[in-house]
Amino acid sequence: MSDTTNELDQLYRPVFPADLIIDALNKNLDSPAVFIGERTMTAREMRDQVSCYSQALRSKGIGQGSQISVLALNRPEVLFNMAANQVNATRSTPLHPMGSLEDQAYVLGDCGAEALVFDPDNFTDRAKALAEMVPSIKHFLSLGPCEFGEDLHALAATFAPQPLVAPLVNAEDLAGIAYSGGTTGKPKGIMSTYRSGAAMTTIQMAEWQWPDEVRFLICTPLSHAGAAFFTPTLLKGGSLTVLPGFDPEKFMQTVETNRITSTMLVPTMLYVLLDHPKFDQYDLSSLQTVFYGAAAISPTRLSEAIRRMGPIFFQFYGQAECPMTITVLRKEDHDPDNLARLASCGRPVPWVHVALLDDDGNPVPHGEPGEICVRGPLNMKGYLGKPELTAEAFAHGWLHTGDVARADDEGFLYIVDRKKDLIITGGFNVYPREVEDVISAHPGVSAVAVIGVPDERWGESVKAVVVARPGVDIDPAELIEMVKEAKGSVQAPKSVDFVDAIPLSALGKPDKKTLRAKYWGDSARQVN
Repeated sequence: MSDTTNELDQLYRPVFPADLIIDALNKNLDSPAVFIGERTMTAREMRDQVSCYSQALRSKGIGQGSQISVLALNRPEVLFNMAANQVNATRSTPLHPMGSLEDQAYVLGDCGAEALVFDPDNFTDRAKALAEMVPSIKHFLSLGPCEFGEDLHALAATFAPQPLVAPLVNAEDLAGIAYSGGTTGKPKGIMSTYRSGAAMTTIQMAEWQWPDEVRFLICTPLSHAGAAFFTPTLLKGGSLTVLPGFDPEKFMQTVETNRITSTMLVPTMLYVLLDHPKFDQYDLSSLQTVFYGAAAISPTRLSEAIRRMGPIFFQFYGQAECPMTITVLRKEDHDPDNLARLASCGRPVPWVHVALLDDDGNPVPHGEPGEICVRGPLNMKGYLGKPELTAEAFAHGWLHTGDVARADDEGFLYIVDRKKDLIITGGFNVYPREVEDVISAHPGVSAVAVIGVPDERWGESVKAVVVARPGVDIDPAELIEMVKEAKGSVQAPKSVDFVDAIPLSALGKPDKKTLRAKYWGDSARQVN
């Protein structure tokens, strides 16, 4: 009976991310896959590296169902490790490279990490500190020579390449855990499934507008959105060029030299490029698709980019709970003369169900604002160890994104506000509660409210509105440094305002809508 059941399970087994990676690497064995400095690595060489990495990890007892975490800046070895984790069915959790020691230690403990893979060029000291704080981690594996832990790259070199074989997993099995900030003051683990990962890649392949020949430049963090372009690029028979991070001139040099045809930018990166004094000195004409997302974009600046770079822009909207692509704004929808349309996050893709709902879970009248809610295979499994937050996120049988939007007559959505207090600055998420908890610990602070305010460069910047205790003078720089030390530079306020009192709602809670109105004025949308 069990054998028959197993055969039937396999008869209808879907394709999962590991199958897609293996297929992509086996398709174009002698074509360039990754550019590493001056060296070109073929798909065959990359496949062999992935095989050796997967064997090296298994030799340390890190296999199917094991929990592994990664702390690294962009480097090709991160891709080898990422693909090996898929082949091994290892659950992976990336750590935010700009995160604080305390937050990273919390994440490692919360997800139950057995191993930490780290970048020895940038995070050896941090790995040592984490070893002191999280003694339950059994293995510290460096992506290259290091005096601490074990060199994973060297260990991989001791194995001979073997054929890659996809693991036997189920659609609802836990594939990875990504962490975002939380309203409770602690990051929360977003549990992704193999179903969700396969659905995201399917939508990217079916709905996204790729160049005929894909030469993709990764300059956004592989710990976040950058990793999502790995598999689609290889499935398209394309190649990846990996930069450690975003440097505008290095970006433009690389596009020109490698004749890059596609990349992904967050709005802040695009603004920096447009404002760079050498922008017109580089030939960027090879770019055919610039994917952008992670934060709301300025319609005026997007119009400028289209006029200067051409009709090459493609927007995606999603979130970690429903990754990457709930809606898209296609190239042909980017009319530089239609600023209203450029404020849209696009139309829902046909692979998910999207509705604008009120607080009772009912559809709002057409044209009225409602929360973007989603049903479909993209959705997360839930929040790790947080059943109440999971139930709240899935209220009324929908995933609630926290973004409030209205729809026009053509089905385009326009995000006008956030139901949650979330701030998106430079493409990174900041949850005010986490920042408020740090600032309120200062002995001179009576009350604090943290909000997002419009910022020309970052889209939104973090502002702390503080009530000082009577007779106490507080140096704003001291509060900013406190947050930077406890949470990292992304969460640190860019500015601090002191007020006599913070407005309260009828329920006696801080009225952030009233507080934000002072800074947002009569703007049509409360996101930027």
